[in-house]
Amino acid sequence: MEETREYHRRYLMAINNPLRRGILRALKEGDSTLEDLASATGLEAKTLGWHLSILEHGFCVEKDVKEGKTVYRLTQEGKVVDYVDK
Repeated sequence: MEETREYHRRYLMAINNPLRRGILRALKEGDSTLEDLASATGLEAKTLGWHLSILEHGFCVEKDVKEGKTVYRLTQEGKVVDYVDK
């Protein structure tokens, strides 16, 4: 039960911010690097990195290394952006 509460707490914290929802929307287009996301969102790299870490901690994005670059992608949980703010 406590594990479920923690999961929901982290998830809700991640999606309960308009900047992070903007990042999720940008990721709907597909896997993106930090540079791609900075361009799409207008956020500085340091700020973007902080928000991405919260989204990752909240189960909304995952990161991987492709061709020597870190790329971010939506998880199933991150696709909630389709239903928020409508």
